[in-house]
Amino acid sequence: MDDNKIKELREKLAYESKHAQEALGDEILGQADAYCEGYKAFLCSVKTEREAVSFAVREAEARGFRPFDRAQPLKAGDRVYVNNRGKAIMLAVIGSRPIEDGVSIAAAHIDSPRLDLKPNPLYENKEFAYFDTHYYGGIKKYQWTARPLALHGVVVKKNGETVDVVIGEDPADPVFCVSDLLPHLASEQMVKPANKFIPGESLDLLIASRPISEGEGGDLVKLNVLNILNEKYGITEHDFLSAELEIVPAGGARDVGLDRSMIGAYGHDDRVCAYPALTAIFSLSVPAYTAITVLTDKEEIGSEGATGQKSAYLPYFISDLAAAFGKEGRHVMSRSVCLSADVNCAFDPLYPDVSEGRNCAYLNHGAVLTKYTGSGGKSGTSDASAELMATLRRLMDEAGVVWQIGELGKVDIGGGGTVAKYIANLDIDTVDLGVPVLSMHAPFEVVSKLDVYEAHKAFAALLARK
Repeated sequence: MDDNKIKELREKLAYESKHAQEALGDEILGQADAYCEGYKAFLCSVKTEREAVSFAVREAEARGFRPFDRAQPLKAGDRVYVNNRGKAIMLAVIGSRPIEDGVSIAAAHIDSPRLDLKPNPLYENKEFAYFDTHYYGGIKKYQWTARPLALHGVVVKKNGETVDVVIGEDPADPVFCVSDLLPHLASEQMVKPANKFIPGESLDLLIASRPISEGEGGDLVKLNVLNILNEKYGITEHDFLSAELEIVPAGGARDVGLDRSMIGAYGHDDRVCAYPALTAIFSLSVPAYTAITVLTDKEEIGSEGATGQKSAYLPYFISDLAAAFGKEGRHVMSRSVCLSADVNCAFDPLYPDVSEGRNCAYLNHGAVLTKYTGSGGKSGTSDASAELMATLRRLMDEAGVVWQIGELGKVDIGGGGTVAKYIANLDIDTVDLGVPVLSMHAPFEVVSKLDVYEAHKAFAALLARK
């Protein structure tokens, strides 16, 4: 058989993911770069779930979305949203097809691993003032030491007044840090396992070292901190009991590489899927199927609580939409399709042994479709059906989306989960699709601009399906 015939057979019969630039040509580079300028601006201004919801509400209302009112009738083309306690949000564009035909859902999470302040966080030790923290989500603790950190969040006073706090992002702001032990004295520390040489209780934030002037008694550095916070924000130490204050890396998103092909930032997991899921629903006019984008909280700690995906807020919303047309929510959900918009690990040539080359995701090869997550024997996954996978293959290929298949590492190496199984438990066909990430859960993660853009195209293809 000659070489041309072999090449023809290989192209016809074999599967191999391709670099998006090879698949689509050089013109895709400019489109991806332009799209990612908006994404980088989003990352620079959004570092908490509350900030993500505020961004979504502001941008949605500018595009004609209004708060959903169960008492108001709905028609094709209407654009509504539900803000769940300022920490999760659902947006919908009503479709032209009957609601009982099902809805299309893109569901991403907007929380990321970080450090949270404890309820009573402020203390002084040997003339240093600290905030006591409790880490949130799966982190490598040593990555959070000796780096500039910022404080984001809200303080809710007893009278109900809410005070927004952001310190460490403006170039004129101070930053904070968690100190580390110098290598000269770290011989005992360095022989400990990596998960133990920085104890969780040692991740305390250094915030001050000067006592209040002309003071007497103890804890004068702490008192100076309280005085600064009271003058700036009008809060007292007791107000920390009703605060949500998060410690995140200071600074914005940056281009990575001499070719500027990648983006480095905090919070790609999972805002790299949340932003495309938002822009996808913003791009709709009147879809065939009613389209819903869900941005949810608490995924990094198991999707618990009223704002996590285990909560009933999504089925309640779908039931309310169905009721507006005199239909039952359960009938709508059983005919719906969801892309659980979450990241997957990208193959890293520096750590090849954790990946299986034929079934892992690669940077620049497009959005990654993940049939199942979980760990070991597929524990903790919904495992999408062959029928759903075929539907999505066809949908993305028809829309010109560059995509690839991927798993989260080798069997028995580890694993992880997403919100997919909680949505699948509602009798909704669900599968994961997102962006491959290098250094996932680190304070500085890396993604490809091409993959971010292809994720937007994939979510848009689902929400606009015929």
